[in-house]
Amino acid sequence: MSDAIRVAIVDDQQLVRAGFSLVINSQPDMHVVVEAGDGVQALRALRSYACDVVLMDVRMPNMDGLQATAELTAHDTGPKVIILTTFDLDEYVLQAIRAGASGFLLKDAPPEDMLEAIRTVHSGEAVIAPSSTKRLIEHLAHVLPDEQRADTSVLDALTDREREVLVEMARGFSNTEIAQRLFVAEATVKTHVGRVLAKLGARDRVQAVIVAYETGLVAPGS
Repeated sequence: MSDAIRVAIVDDQQLVRAGFSLVINSQPDMHVVVEAGDGVQALRALRSYACDVVLMDVRMPNMDGLQATAELTAHDTGPKVIILTTFDLDEYVLQAIRAGASGFLLKDAPPEDMLEAIRTVHSGEAVIAPSSTKRLIEHLAHVLPDEQRADTSVLDALTDREREVLVEMARGFSNTEIAQRLFVAEATVKTHVGRVLAKLGARDRVQAVIVAYETGLVAPGS
């Protein structure tokens, strides 16, 4: 178990925590190290237990998932956070992504989607791969107020090829799929992705994709 992904589950519903824990602990490559009912409990527990990935609910008593996410991701050495949400919490999800969350998952998603999201976020590759993440980001783009649209000048530093790669990222394609679509080597795509993140000042792929939608580089459903 020394190489297993260490997961924390933060949700005020005990049945949700129990169900997620059962599924996660059934996997040979991951195990639950912390369960907490709110952000305060989570921060306290994670000071004592090392963790790789946190499944974080948004609405909780005492301290909600937004504040807890911001505090957990304030340092680069902190765990990756996956927000647990439903479509009626769009504005909270967007704030959480800006606070440093690496992805998000529908609470009623199939167990295999949750496991895939944990592995994906932990690996740092194709954070946007889970289908629920792409659906949620497209939905966010629909409801994003016009006054929150980002200045398109943030894209000026990108080369034409880097813009192409960002568009494909926003459409939910992995590095392998982008390489096939653009007829380049996967290693080349990884290099472009790294440069896109650096130039946009994005913590990960999800934040870069949010920029793509906010600036209008990619339209929802395209």
